[in-house]
Amino acid sequence: MAQHHQLPPRHGADIARTTFSVIAMVALVAACGWVMRPFLGPAVWATMVVVATWPVMLRVQSRLWNRRGLAVTVMSLLLLLLFVVPLMAAIVTIVGNADRLADWARIATTWRPPEQAPAWLVGLPMVGSTLAELWPRLADLGASDLLQKLTPYAGNLTRWFVAEVGGIGVLLVQFLATVAIAAVLYALGEDAAELARKLARRLAGDRGVGAVELAGGAIRGVALGVGVTAIVQAVMGGLGLAVAGVPFAGLLTAVMFMLCIAQVGPVPVLLPAAIWMFWQGDTAWGVALVVWSVVVGSLDNVLRPMLIRMGADLPLLLIFAGVIGGLFTFGLVGIFVGPVLLAVGWTLMDAWVSEDAGDPKGPASAPGPAPRDWRD
Repeated sequence: MAQHHQLPPRHGADIARTTFSVIAMVALVAACGWVMRPFLGPAVWATMVVVATWPVMLRVQSRLWNRRGLAVTVMSLLLLLLFVVPLMAAIVTIVGNADRLADWARIATTWRPPEQAPAWLVGLPMVGSTLAELWPRLADLGASDLLQKLTPYAGNLTRWFVAEVGGIGVLLVQFLATVAIAAVLYALGEDAAELARKLARRLAGDRGVGAVELAGGAIRGVALGVGVTAIVQAVMGGLGLAVAGVPFAGLLTAVMFMLCIAQVGPVPVLLPAAIWMFWQGDTAWGVALVVWSVVVGSLDNVLRPMLIRMGADLPLLLIFAGVIGGLFTFGLVGIFVGPVLLAVGWTLMDAWVSEDAGDPKGPASAPGPAPRDWRD
């Protein structure tokens, strides 16, 4: 009797069913993402804020008779007062003075040095006479030609800056949506954390759970390091401008806050203010502002690393690269998204390399101390 070799009867059918199942799942995920697209930005912001401020919420809840509803209400109001209101006030101030900013940029780019050194420069102690002798050489160095070449770039930079902060209505809606989503996450924080852990364990086992906890620590560290440092530098810089009598100190403080958030720092505002004081003949306050610019501008070198270390024990170069790269790639929210992505990627790569080399640390290890629960 002849033997017949046949394929398993359902082999082809299983391949087709698996293929169409994967296509259907991808289509479903894409459709859900398309529907939720308007809420993705506020959801990311709300997640970052809730993870960063979760310990504060637990302390508030413990002082309100462990009533979660009262704690959520208080935290939502605090978000409006501490985050939304100051940021919106800064944006409104900047946009309301957009014409003035453009005029200042135009004056700065069309300025030409006079033929004779100004009196305040000559009167500077120890270096005044030397600078007065070097002053006529500015024209020979091509300062005018350089300023002409920089003029179009300065105009483009001013238009970009105003355009970035110009959508007041859209920003207000997004901020309110962020607060609303944050309130929901505050109320359901434990369930959301457990869901994230289950998903991570399903995808990557214990290593995935460690990555989720590390991401929470990175978010908290960046929020403390970037946000608190920006507030401290902007406030101290604004106080210096107000005490020195520089006009529009409030507007300049708002500009400094935005520059500090963008990791540029307050020096681009403080130093021109000091030069303006010198130009007005007030040498004492000019020198004081220069010294104050150095002090305030260097605060981030001490304060930011210390605050970041409180949230996550990660290389500062990694955090800084994530902040800058995330800002340029994803916009303002990238300040938090960038460091989280780099931190998780760095930790997973380190664990994978250590495991492949037979390191006794194991697959779930991470650099530095063990990651902490983001709810602690």
